Amino acid sequence: MRLTIRTNLAMRTLMFCAVNADRIVRKHEIAAACNSSENHLAQVVNTLAQKGFIDTQRGRSGGLRLNRPAREIGIGAVLRAFETGMPFAECHDPETNTCPLIGICRFRDVLDRALEAFYSSMDEVTLADLVDGNVPLAHILALSDARPSAACDQPTSAGTA
Repeated sequence: MRLTIRTNLAMRTLMFCAVNADRIVRKHEIAAACNSSENHLAQVVNTLAQKGFIDTQRGRSGGLRLNRPAREIGIGAVLRAFETGMPFAECHDPETNTCPLIGICRFRDVLDRALEAFYSSMDEVTLADLVDGNVPLAHILALSDARPSAACDQPTSAGTA
């Protein structure tokens, strides 16, 4: 079994958002940290938003963030959102299947059970399980607190007496 690039990028995006849960993050920040193009990331972000995993905000101070706590985002649900539209094997797609064994093949039944076991296993894991206490991950994905805002135009007390 192999996850698609979109699914992998979706997981990286969610982990990035979870590590930086105290702020709105921008696509270019995720793309840079996760080694992805912004165009490819935009498609993934759109799906994550449509499926209710993240909230997006347009505009100058816009970006994205998790729409609920990481402990409430199940990995199985994320994987299903990105993977279930693609058949695992030819026999799982009634429109393109050409296998002459479709009605008698036991391999398909075995594959179905294996896929269900995989998703059931992933249902036991939350986004929080992947990021909480994962110091090396936080080191790679955490953003600094220095983020431009309207307050940046104001003089600071550091240079005054």
